[in-house]
Amino acid sequence: MKKGISKLFYSYAYGGLYFVWLRIMDKILGKKDAGDFLYRKSKETDSEKYGEELVKIYGLKTGRKLNLDNPVTFNEKIQWLKLYDATPIKTELADKYLVRRWIEEKIGEQYLIPLLGVWNNFEDIDISELPESFVLKTNHGSGCNAIVKDKEETDWKETKEKFNYWMSLNFAFLGGFEMQYLNIRPKIIAEQYIENEGGNLYDYKIHCFGGKPEYIQVIGDRDLKTHRAQEAFYDTEWILQPFTYTYPRYGNGRKKPDKLQEMLWIAGILSKGFVYVRVDLYELDNGDIKFGEMTFTPASGMDSWSPPGTDWMLGGKINLSEKKRHFM
Repeated sequence: MKKGISKLFYSYAYGGLYFVWLRIMDKILGKKDAGDFLYRKSKETDSEKYGEELVKIYGLKTGRKLNLDNPVTFNEKIQWLKLYDATPIKTELADKYLVRRWIEEKIGEQYLIPLLGVWNNFEDIDISELPESFVLKTNHGSGCNAIVKDKEETDWKETKEKFNYWMSLNFAFLGGFEMQYLNIRPKIIAEQYIENEGGNLYDYKIHCFGGKPEYIQVIGDRDLKTHRAQEAFYDTEWILQPFTYTYPRYGNGRKKPDKLQEMLWIAGILSKGFVYVRVDLYELDNGDIKFGEMTFTPASGMDSWSPPGTDWMLGGKINLSEKKRHFM
């Protein structure tokens, strides 16, 4: 109850009664007018006021006060990193197309999911030249993809509308000033469709602190339509941890992947030089490991850790003492 009242207070501070009304109606009607309002307002904000606006956005999404001058928790430090550590290398690695070249140089092209094509506009795509199954995604944000299992059964008019909308966005302003996305040139890429037996392709999201892999977040049983899934956290010895972040916890945990040590080796190489990054990998039934993405600001630092003390524990692992503020 207290958290809900706090969110309403920050909603009012951010956009007045109009924005509070939009958020309430979105909840009732399942619309996204409040999100569109937030995006437009963020994009129109002068850069010297990004911090001030981010405090309000953090409050309306989490119900908590943000101290950017002295961040302590994981989520708070992610907010600081979003604004003040959005370096050119992070922009390159957040780009799902450009990162491929970096991965090839660091660990080899065998870890990349085969690329089928890259385009500047959806209208440039010749669907007839693509295989029956593949994945389409944008390079400049998060969650903008289409899993095409049968292109003959796909509603391409609806898919085109989605991609044209996604391509119009600058993701730096969509979830609260994730500035590593600011200067990415939008593209659409197609990758080979990969899956395991039974269709459940687990994500192994390896959270790395100061270049050291520490926790593996396993996500599976995804429902792309409802955006639901289950997850479990493990340490590097594959001991189940008592916390979650985004999704409900697997009741009995998950089986240790056969190539865990190789995945940790990959994450160690790719995370070197970053105070925090999450390295996302897949393990296929044939033993191959494939790279997913480099994630610097998971959930824009605004999901809830359970139990709440986890936020403080993981925040202590992000060392900002030697970081200098870097503005895009």
